[in-house]
Amino acid sequence: MDYDAKTAASKTRHFRTSEMFYLVSFFAILIATGTLLLLLPGASLQSGGLQPIDAAFIATSAVCVTGLTTIPVSSFGTAGQVVILCLIQIGALGIISFSSILVAMPGHRFSIGSRNTIQGFYLNGIEYNPRRIVRSIVLLTLAIETAGILILSILFANAGASRPIYTGIFHGISAFCNAGISLYDDSLVSFRCNNPLLLVTGTLITAGGMGFLVLHDLFRVAFKKKRRLSYHSLVVLWMSFFLTAGSALVYVLFESRHAYTGLDLWSTVNNAVFHAVTARTAGFQAFPQTDFTGASRLLTGILMFIGGAPGSVSGGLKVTTVFVIAAVMMRRPDSEGDIRVRRHRLSAETINRAVVYFLKAVFLLFLCVFALTVTELRNAASFEQIVFETVSAFATAGLTLDFTPLLTRAGKVVIIAAMFAGRVGLITLAFPSARHKNYAITYSEGELLI
Repeated sequence: MDYDAKTAASKTRHFRTSEMFYLVSFFAILIATGTLLLLLPGASLQSGGLQPIDAAFIATSAVCVTGLTTIPVSSFGTAGQVVILCLIQIGALGIISFSSILVAMPGHRFSIGSRNTIQGFYLNGIEYNPRRIVRSIVLLTLAIETAGILILSILFANAGASRPIYTGIFHGISAFCNAGISLYDDSLVSFRCNNPLLLVTGTLITAGGMGFLVLHDLFRVAFKKKRRLSYHSLVVLWMSFFLTAGSALVYVLFESRHAYTGLDLWSTVNNAVFHAVTARTAGFQAFPQTDFTGASRLLTGILMFIGGAPGSVSGGLKVTTVFVIAAVMMRRPDSEGDIRVRRHRLSAETINRAVVYFLKAVFLLFLCVFALTVTELRNAASFEQIVFETVSAFATAGLTLDFTPLLTRAGKVVIIAAMFAGRVGLITLAFPSARHKNYAITYSEGELLI
């Protein structure tokens, strides 16, 4: 066996024994289990039962907290809806669900990779104990979801919804987990003028997409256990505010005489902010995407691709990655490859990881768009619909131009792969790479014209 073959075999063995392999397997098994449960008698109310491809699509969408559905959730019975809700909750926590299994295993000892995986939700100096990290995140999740469920149940009851408590539970969990899956066929379109309900739902989405480190950091500062927020928290908060406020302003300017015609000022602003929030990571919508202008849909696509914060339940490229990419575009690195941004230094390693992560994400997205273009040749779908649908699936955002139910069987497979790649693939891309031995070999410089 030559050197290259030995190296490839070594990498394969390493992947099969790494946390990355177990994490991918965890998501795959969870999706397969959800698919089988949704195919059980009584899960669906459709005559003739649910098609396996649709069951797999819904299960993947729930586990990957995407929100795209080929059939309405209302077509499922209570048992089927509870299965979907459980898949959302378990899949949203992702690594934490996986890590909880590791923690619960009797006598399990954390490897360096396991510690790095769990500590990826925290920064050095914040928390070191993996068990404590898992416990604090689970408790924080339950606390926020419980508060949101209570308020939403009251708001749904006041709005005259049937089974307001059940509806509040489903939408509260779906909102915080950034799934965007609704019990209503039109999502939240019927509640577009219910400003308190949109405000609470948007707040839950924001909290879920903020990241557990940022939430923990905010709580520590609020209770005076810490003097100031970490640099990571500041970047996430400022980027989130800039994206939300800036996008909401654009939506108000573009849609005041289009989609938002007939709304009062407060409802217009509230819907614009809600759409700016949900576009980045959740699939709830108070207006169909087809009602918006082309410019607004383009902005929505960009927001979907950006996504939320790392270490959160959201998908997308992540706001910190976009921050680093923007810094690279506007600032020139010094001789060490570092960039200074507001009295802080972004190391060359951080810049390299962000750029590589961005390029890999763009490449995966391009492959998904190309594949869907091929599968939907006979579907008379516009290129805008294909790109919008793929970005939504890959970024686990869940918004659609009413194209999801029209997908061909092959197209559904492509979107399933896009959702899985966007949720699991991007997580694994962010995993710490295995360390390889460095050899004292110096290669000649390759000169290129740029």
